[in-house]
Amino acid sequence: MDLNQKVIFSDTVFGQEIDGEMVLLDMNSENYFGLDEVGTAIWQAMQEKKLLRDVHADLLEQYEVIEIVSFLFVLLIIPFKKQ
Repeated sequence: MDLNQKVIFSDTVFGQEIDGEMVLLDMNSENYFGLDEVGTAIWQAMQEKKLLRDVHADLLEQYEVIEIVSFLFVLLIIPFKKQ
């Protein structure tokens, strides 16, 4: 995976923060997903930073985790498209 890739969100996925956690709705599948505090931080970083490298750096600053763990969090966020 190239960390210089941009994160592009699907036009059919909508997110709303409720009590510090994100709720995502995929209009295509009509499924919703709840993100905990960490997932919410990742989602917000992806919206603000755009590049996976910057998201990864943001997570390393926010959380005391080893680098590989934060990288795995970036890879597991669904749904997003890579450009």
